[in-house]
Amino acid sequence: MNSGELDILLVEDNQDDMDLALHALKREKLANNIFVARDGEEALDFLFCRGVFTYRSLDHPPKLVLLDLKLPKVNGMEVLKQVKSDRVQGRSQSSS
Repeated sequence: MNSGELDILLVEDNQDDMDLALHALKREKLANNIFVARDGEEALDFLFCRGVFTYRSLDHPPKLVLLDLKLPKVNGMEVLKQVKSDRVQGRSQSSS
């Protein structure tokens, strides 16, 4: 992945909302790559490069995450908590 690329992660379980968001993002050419996760668990796997996303690098997170709060498996608020927790832990570990 080129470091100049703008990647967006869209986390949405409703097909109509997903289609509308993708249409708007593509029409305005706002990103080089738009990735879609259908639930909170898949979003966390994408962000933390786990499961089917192990090919991704933690060094290249998406520049923008559009996150639905009402998601199956893991809700959007829990996704936010885990991302925030990871960032806090990561900073404290790297400063040791």
